[in-house]
Amino acid sequence: MTKQIRAYLVFLEEFFAAEHTTEELLKQREKLLQRIAFYQHERIVHLIVTMSFAIFFLLSLGLWFANGGIGLIALTVLLLVMTIAYIKHYYFLENSVQKMYLYYFKVENL
Repeated sequence: MTKQIRAYLVFLEEFFAAEHTTEELLKQREKLLQRIAFYQHERIVHLIVTMSFAIFFLLSLGLWFANGGIGLIALTVLLLVMTIAYIKHYYFLENSVQKMYLYYFKVENL
């Protein structure tokens, strides 16, 4: 997903750097709106997953403090690593969609 979004952002940058007719801009605006809708869905799914992993991490951390044990340490570390990875990916998704909004707003008033 990350490669796909990066490639699309490069395409948008190159597309909007060149001159285009109003019709071409309107077609691209519609395609961009479809992509934004798709990525907004991805964002909400990843937000739910990220928050779930964060909650599971906090629960396992609390259990580790209450009970101790090597198994809970391993689980807590694993959940921490997964939470950080999901936060990083969600941050990328959020910023990428915000960039797409800016491109959409460039042609919104045509």
